[in-house]
Formats: sequence, C-alpha cells, structure tokens
Amino acid sequence: MELNSNLEVAAVFSKYPDSVRDKMLNLRRLVLEVAEEIGLSSLEETLKWGEPSFLAKKGSTIRMDWKAKNPDQYAMYFKCTSKLVPSFRLAYDEVFAYEGNRAIVFKMDEEIPETELKNCIKAALTYHQVKQLPMLGL
Repeated sequence: MELNSNLEVAAVFSKYPDSVRDKMLNLRRLVLEVAEEIGLSSLEETLKWGEPSFLAKKGSTIRMDWKAKNPDQYAMYFKCTSKLVPSFRLAYDEVFAYEGNRAIVFKMDEEIPETELKNCIKAALTYHQVKQLPMLGL
C-alpha cells in the first residue's frame, strides 16, 4: 500500500502529551493495519481541521484527536452525515461510547476493543462500496 503522508501530521503527533501520543499512534496503527488488510492501493494521511486524518479513494474521511479541554478522552471522528456512526451504534452499542453521529470516544484509561474498532475503520475506508448494505456489512 502506498501511504501518502503530509509531513505536518508528524508535527501534530509530536505536540501531544506523551501519554496521549501513544494512544493516538495506536489509533493510527489500527487504521494503517486495516488499510493493508483490505488491500487498499493507497491511503492519504493529512490534516483536516488540524487533526490527523485518513482519506481512501472509495472511503469516508477518518479523523482523530485529543483535546486539552477534555484531557481524559480522545476520539475517532467520522462524517456526521454518513451512516457510519449510526451503524456502529447498532452493531456495538455496548462496546463504545459515542459523541452524536460523529465520533467514537475513548477514555484514556480504557483498553480499546481492537477487533470491533477495526471493523468500524474498515467500514469507513470502504464506505462508498458498503453504504448500501444493511448496517454497512458490520
């Protein structure tokens, strides 16, 4: 897979507090793993609204961030007008905490359920191929 990474993304990661950086890099690792596993030919890593973001040709944008105003949590964001988060809620209501129709929110001290999150990431990276499927094929 070809990863087209904007150099400014690394600068954003470097500015996170150490404890946060590890969590954010773990989310990044999961996105890259899923992209490889599903055979994407390319993935763009860039900044959207100053947040690390991923764009796939037939997918929907995935963003991630930690904000100092909510220091005990960080999140993975999805396009709020898509079917992504509503479908995640149906499939994984008891697994994740959500913010409206736009984010999965993680507490700093919790373990991320990787299998379920990778399924959500896969749905986002392939969104335009699965949006017609019930619950996006989750």
